[in-house]
Amino acid sequence: MIAVIQRVSEASVTIEGKVEGKIDTGFLVLLGITHEDTREDLEWLGKKIIGIRIFGDDEGKMNLDLKAVNGNILLISQFTLHANTKKGNRPSFIEAARPEAAIPLYEQMIEFLGKELGNPIQTGIFGADMKVALLNDGPVTIVIDSKNRI
Repeated sequence: MIAVIQRVSEASVTIEGKVEGKIDTGFLVLLGITHEDTREDLEWLGKKIIGIRIFGDDEGKMNLDLKAVNGNILLISQFTLHANTKKGNRPSFIEAARPEAAIPLYEQMIEFLGKELGNPIQTGIFGADMKVALLNDGPVTIVIDSKNRI
């Protein structure tokens, strides 16, 4: 499971002209799920997302986590994070989980993050053609892969 975390001043997702999810200060998280991911991957990654300290403190050092700044999360599923580009110019997405496996894990991640954060998680719609807008703060972008824990 891969998460691309972008620290944002604001972010939103629009589907067919309608804003489906919107946040101010917080994280836009792009989530890629593979066919090998488990609940253990989900919980490990979810705790990392909630606990990562990438907001500035009074001295401007990245010392504060999402809870400390009363931040929110906009979570977007993105199978293209698992693109294999080693061969040719057309990416292969064979490592990305099929919807029947990915949707339950995506929904569990929404629930897990909401419980850990104490706020509802904003989302897009799984599999939809989404227009994601953000104002990256910093910019700060972090990539975390549950398969690279060591």
